Amino acid sequence: MSTEIIALAALALVFLIATVRSINMGALALVAAFIVGLSVFGDDTDTIISGFPGDLFVILVGVTYLFALAKNNGTVDWIVHGAVRAVRGRVALVPWAMFFVCAVVTGIGAVSPAAVAIVAPVAMGFAHRYRIHPVMMGMMVVEGATGGSFSPIGIFGSITNGVVDSNDLDGSPTFLFLAALFAAFVVAAITYVAFGGRELIRRGKDERALAEIGATAGAASSSATRVPVTGTPGSVVERGLGHEDGPDAIDDDTRLNLERSTTLLGLVALIIGALAFDLDVGFTALTVAVALTLLFPPSARGAVEKISWGTILLVGGIVTYVNLLQNHGVVSWLGDRVAEVGAPLVAALLICFIGAVVSAFASTTGIIGALIPLAVPFLLTDQVSAIGLIAALAISSSVVDCSPFSTNGALIVANSDEADRELVFKRLMQWGMSIVVVAPIVTWAVLVLPSA
Repeated sequence: MSTEIIALAALALVFLIATVRSINMGALALVAAFIVGLSVFGDDTDTIISGFPGDLFVILVGVTYLFALAKNNGTVDWIVHGAVRAVRGRVALVPWAMFFVCAVVTGIGAVSPAAVAIVAPVAMGFAHRYRIHPVMMGMMVVEGATGGSFSPIGIFGSITNGVVDSNDLDGSPTFLFLAALFAAFVVAAITYVAFGGRELIRRGKDERALAEIGATAGAASSSATRVPVTGTPGSVVERGLGHEDGPDAIDDDTRLNLERSTTLLGLVALIIGALAFDLDVGFTALTVAVALTLLFPPSARGAVEKISWGTILLVGGIVTYVNLLQNHGVVSWLGDRVAEVGAPLVAALLICFIGAVVSAFASTTGIIGALIPLAVPFLLTDQVSAIGLIAALAISSSVVDCSPFSTNGALIVANSDEADRELVFKRLMQWGMSIVVVAPIVTWAVLVLPSA
């Protein structure tokens, strides 16, 4: 057996074990890099660890640290509460408010499951009380989190753009974000229509619903960003509806004060700096976070502990292993094998399918970091647009997160009403598996094929 096959088999084993067992994929990948590097390639530990992505580490630490501060000082509460009040009692717009909230929260640096964990208890509890189809509401939450994640300072966007830059590929952070957000919006719109959106529109306004969800959203967001989410359906919502947390109390707690205004200004400055002035996202986010810490020390307590260290370990481990494969020509070897299928367009479609299938059961974050380098050999032939394929791969690998076998889908099932849980699981499985088939074909046809 060749060294290339052994090394790739080890990577496949990492994905398999992490899928069926509760262990961080990045930790497994680091162990695999150590074992394969020493025993198969004969590298020393210094050579192996040189593949650790320091640039991605800074990006992920910076954006998740900044988001942790935004959670602590109530900026996230303000966003959730403001979006809900903006619907002005129109129940038909509440699912879209949930979509918007999740997109904003992930767009400013939250890990996608964290955003779903914050919003899902509010959304699913409200869906049960006001006869909104739980599958529709759950899909809106997940797709909103997915679309926002590809912003230039979002987790998926930071990882994708970092891998693109490290492989000297053509990339467009703005196009990637807009394409992913539009794709997520389309999936959300289809589910909205399919699961009763028109009936919700006919209901019109419900001022009582507005008052209740306004109070619930503020309390649930506050609870979710300060204490662990238990995963019990309605648990966070019920905590937010205690006698001490009436609508007036929530309004007082979610006003746009100086600290929250400063945080929002810092987020805007980060986005402008990254897009208009090409500033490094990681160091710029850290600069904003440190400035907020110096200006408002009380709300910075515990923020470092809330950095998404699990995600950083996952990305660091996977990219370290992939860099090991690149250094020994395994990625080029596999890319050549993929290109041998006869046409780069077919190879591009195959990679999109691989991303969708694996991501529906394993880590979207990990698969994005692993598959983009595999496309490098035939992208360098200029027969396929790098920008189009990267966007197609990113979308194919992320819109399937509604699968109940993924973290986001599982959170939706867990926060559904007990009577609806089996239905939600089955429908999410059906939609997730359908998207696994449809998303690669559509994104390939729209983003890759025209540029060939």
